[in-house]
Amino acid sequence: MAHRRPRLRHPGDHRDPGGAGERGLPGVGGAGDRRVTERDAPRLPFFVYGTLRPGEPNHAAYLCGRVTAEEPALLPGTVLYEGPGYPYAVEAPEAGPVRGELVTAAPSAHDGLLTALDLLEEYAPGDPRNLYERVTREVTRAADGTATRAWVYLAAPRMAARLRASGTLIEDGAWTSHRLGR
Repeated sequence: MAHRRPRLRHPGDHRDPGGAGERGLPGVGGAGDRRVTERDAPRLPFFVYGTLRPGEPNHAAYLCGRVTAEEPALLPGTVLYEGPGYPYAVEAPEAGPVRGELVTAAPSAHDGLLTALDLLEEYAPGDPRNLYERVTREVTRAADGTATRAWVYLAAPRMAARLRASGTLIEDGAWTSHRLGR
């Protein structure tokens, strides 16, 4: 039987036995980190829609001091589902959008941030156990309607199918208003 990785969602859950890690990011670069940083990945901004948004639990631990810009944005062609303490964006071409922030990493922090976010979202390229997949998508800036490519973590195919079948849809596509309204 395959062993499933434990659920890690809060900054304190990423224990780094070797110390603070690369650039102080939780769980990155310590003695116990065997993950290879994806230095060849495009240096795109990130679209965040859940616990990484300003005011949410993972924003300070992962983004503060590591980004040069955060601006309201929309992810068209997706809908948002409630998860156990965090949301999932699921592709739905005729629906959406999901509301979030477009986050631009400081150039010196991009590689470390990409690795840290992959760990937070428990994403490993090609791993069938992924709950999220990191993909590039067109994101629309709310202020002026311009589109830009960004990294976004979408529900992995098996998770997306499960959510479509029996998940709780967040009608307005905004995690923060949904979480506060409960």
